[in-house]
Amino acid sequence: MTEHPPEGYRPCVGLALFNAEGLVFLGRRANKGEPEHVAPGHEWQMPQGGIDKGETPVEAARRELQEETNVTSVALLAEAPGWLAYDLPGEIGKQAWKGRWRGQAQKWFAFRLTGPDSEIDIATPAGGHKAEFDAWRWERLERTPALIIPFKQDVYREVAALFAPFAARPDSPDPARG
Repeated sequence: MTEHPPEGYRPCVGLALFNAEGLVFLGRRANKGEPEHVAPGHEWQMPQGGIDKGETPVEAARRELQEETNVTSVALLAEAPGWLAYDLPGEIGKQAWKGRWRGQAQKWFAFRLTGPDSEIDIATPAGGHKAEFDAWRWERLERTPALIIPFKQDVYREVAALFAPFAARPDSPDPARG
């Protein structure tokens, strides 16, 4: 982890949205034809997105959450120390962002949903944005690395370790399967 995004990486945010039971929001990517987003069997991810000019990372996290889920009723739980980066695989990197970035450096945040689940609306994103997800679910944090595209799995393992204090305990009854 680094204090500033490393050179050559697109500065982004990622966010873990927890419910009251300690499960985390996952969205299934809608744009399955783009190899930088999904691989067979690895279509689920937490919200993420770029940081706009003049925006702080936490402002970007709140904006991305609203754009992708319509959720605004949240409490900030934590900010990960430093930036977590991943490289795009060779050919995918050349296609994505026209080769401008070798990957993404993400500043991660943990939020708790303070409103009802009904606030989540992935079908009609805020601000007229195109829907990022076509389905969503609550999941155990420690399971997320296996569900994300393989080249992001190391970042998700780090996120799972960093935000474990907010998550449902692995040995507790599984509310995601209830």
